[in-house]
Amino acid sequence: MRYRTLGRTGLRVSEVGFGGAPAGIPHYIEPWEPAGGTERSSLIRALHRALDIGINYLDTAPGYGDGESEAAFGEVIAQRRSECVIATKTSARNPAPVRASVEASLRRLQTDVIDVLQFHGGWYPEEEVHSVLYEGGIEAFTQLRDEGKVRFLGFTVEGPSPGAYALVETGAFDVLQVRYNLLNQHPADFINHAGIIRTARERGMGIVTMRTLTSGIFQRLMRDRCPAAAGVDWDSFLLNFVLSNPLIDVALVGMRRPEEVDRNNAVSDDDTGRIDLEALHVRHFPPG
Repeated sequence: MRYRTLGRTGLRVSEVGFGGAPAGIPHYIEPWEPAGGTERSSLIRALHRALDIGINYLDTAPGYGDGESEAAFGEVIAQRRSECVIATKTSARNPAPVRASVEASLRRLQTDVIDVLQFHGGWYPEEEVHSVLYEGGIEAFTQLRDEGKVRFLGFTVEGPSPGAYALVETGAFDVLQVRYNLLNQHPADFINHAGIIRTARERGMGIVTMRTLTSGIFQRLMRDRCPAAAGVDWDSFLLNFVLSNPLIDVALVGMRRPEEVDRNNAVSDDDTGRIDLEALHVRHFPPG
C-alpha cells in the first residue's frame, strides 16, 4: 500500500481508504444485509485484512445504516486503534445535535477521539451554509476539537456547488471529501485547471474522494452497452484513474470482503496502470 499526506493535517494515510457506506446500508449496490451473521463476519474480516496490509484510513458515518457501519468499525477499532485514522460524519448542523451525534459516534466506534469529523452534506444550499457558519455548527466542531474529542475538521460534498466553495473559503476546514471519478471529473478539471479540489488544495486541505468507482454506474453501463469488453477489470481501471490524480490524498472504496481489500490494495501496489492526466486532456497538438 502506498501512502500520501492528508493536506495540512500531516497525517500519513493510505491512498486507498476503506469506505463504510456498504458496511451499514442494506442492499447498497448489491444484495447485502449488514445485520446478518455471515455478512457481519465478512465485514469484520475485511477490516482486519485492510489494517493487516496497511489500509489505515477508515471512513464511516452514523447515517450508514443508522449507526450499523460505525458499530462494525468499532469492533475492530477497539482492538487496533493505533493502526488507523478514523473519519466519520454528522448530518447535524446546530450545536446540541452536533455534540449528541459525535458522542454517539465515539461510543459506537469505541474510541476517545475522532481523527476527522465531517459535516455530512450534499450540495449545501444557502440556508445550510448559514446553519453551519452562523448558527453554531462550526463552533460546535471547533469546541469538540478543543476538548480533544476531534482532531481535524472537514465536510463532504457531492459536487462543486457555490455553498461548498463558501465553506472552503472560510479556511476553517482541514479536509474535503468530494465525489470525483471518471464520470465526475469537474471537481478537478484538467482542461481548465479549475475546480473545488484545486481550490481546496491551494488552501492546504486534504482531499478524499467518494464514489471513486462511480457506485457501479460505469460498470453497469459498460456491461449493457459494450459486452465485448466483458473481461475488463473496470474496478481497477476506475481506481487507477482516481489515484493518477496527484491532488488526491485518499480514494475511498466501499469494501465488504477480504478479497475486495486485496484487489484494491493490488492496484495501489502496482502503479503501471496509472494515467498521465495532463497528457490525456491535451486538446491542441503542435503542427507536424
